[in-house]
Amino acid sequence: MTQLENANNNTTTKLMRSIAKNESVNAEFIQKNIKNGKIVIPLNKNHKISKPCGIGSGLSTKVNANIGTSPDKVNLSFELKKLQTAIENGADAVMDLSVGGNLAKIRKEVLRASSIPVGTVPIYEIAVNAQEKNGNFLKFRNTDVLSVLEEQAKQGVDFFTIHAGVTKQSVAALTKQGRILGIVSRGGAILAAWIKQNNKENPFYEYFDQILDIAYNYDITLSLGDGLRPGSILDATDEAQITELKILGELAKRARNKNVQVIIEGPGHVPLDQIKKNIELEKKYCNCAPFYVLGPLVTDVACGYDHISGAIGGALAASYGADFLCYVTASEHLRHPSIEDVKEGVIASRIAAHAADLVKNRKKAIKWDQEISIARRNRNWKKQIELSIDPAKAKAYRLSSKPDLSDVCTMCGKYCSIKLTEECLRV
Repeated sequence: MTQLENANNNTTTKLMRSIAKNESVNAEFIQKNIKNGKIVIPLNKNHKISKPCGIGSGLSTKVNANIGTSPDKVNLSFELKKLQTAIENGADAVMDLSVGGNLAKIRKEVLRASSIPVGTVPIYEIAVNAQEKNGNFLKFRNTDVLSVLEEQAKQGVDFFTIHAGVTKQSVAALTKQGRILGIVSRGGAILAAWIKQNNKENPFYEYFDQILDIAYNYDITLSLGDGLRPGSILDATDEAQITELKILGELAKRARNKNVQVIIEGPGHVPLDQIKKNIELEKKYCNCAPFYVLGPLVTDVACGYDHISGAIGGALAASYGADFLCYVTASEHLRHPSIEDVKEGVIASRIAAHAADLVKNRKKAIKWDQEISIARRNRNWKKQIELSIDPAKAKAYRLSSKPDLSDVCTMCGKYCSIKLTEECLRV
């Protein structure tokens, strides 16, 4: 049985109880919200991990980190180091987006080494296989699609990004309206090109029932991908994006009816004043399914600083109800991410997630801020560093500072406002 099937039978599983304990909620809350589609636990029955997570309503905001090879940079040990860096810095899940090298071997090693859920984008391997076998990455059939999904499922992949909303209908909407940047999703672009070349419907959409069978057999969570997400803030919340979102909402219903857990992926590049509307539209059309957003990036000009742009958008999106933040690194739009890019990206998104959880009135989040504020008031540097989101960096900064007085910093020295106030208010 899948977790959703158990929930529908009003059964509270060991995994549900474990998630409830981690989230400081009762197990019945987890079971009830898995049943109504508001919470998912992405965990393939073939994947044993020590840190499963729940994603959705009433839970802490989760963060995903992307890793993976590129055609020009194939180094498995480097990607495994990035995986460990993501985990060490608090990522809740990771996606292997590899498109270079032996993809099955890379995925096997990532799954083996990961203590957190692992997701993939199967269309990447389908396209790479087609290129190797047929000399054209668009020459694949529905049987190739299902074969790759089955193979990845057996390996233990916990969640799939499935671009089933890129259909003849949604592509037609895009073609009709036009955009500054047409399709920026790699998977979405591959499938749109496949539809045009073959004059057939997207196989992920046409054979969605067979995909659901595979997901059910392994209890894989489907992440319904936003293949038509905007790549510019000037394209945000347009007809193509919303057409796809409505399709994803219908597919989400079909998934739940087959006892398959589902989340919805969202944009992308979105200006600040449209973020709330995007969250509301997803909850409306997708029946409050967990929302997984890339950033969102709130401006197009932050090259080299897109992790900051993404954190700004992520904090706002999650405060309005987004449940899962896909990190963005400083190298977005520019290059293959480095290990340091991964660390900074995870930390930036975790700050965004925590800031949103404070708004969501998560007691655990508030307690964390309360404890560090007390340590700061007491000028307890050791405790303050321990409670920092990145203790290693906080410690390094503190050690580089040599104040005249040990209980202050070099910013204010003897003019320390906290120390002066303490003395001023002493009775």
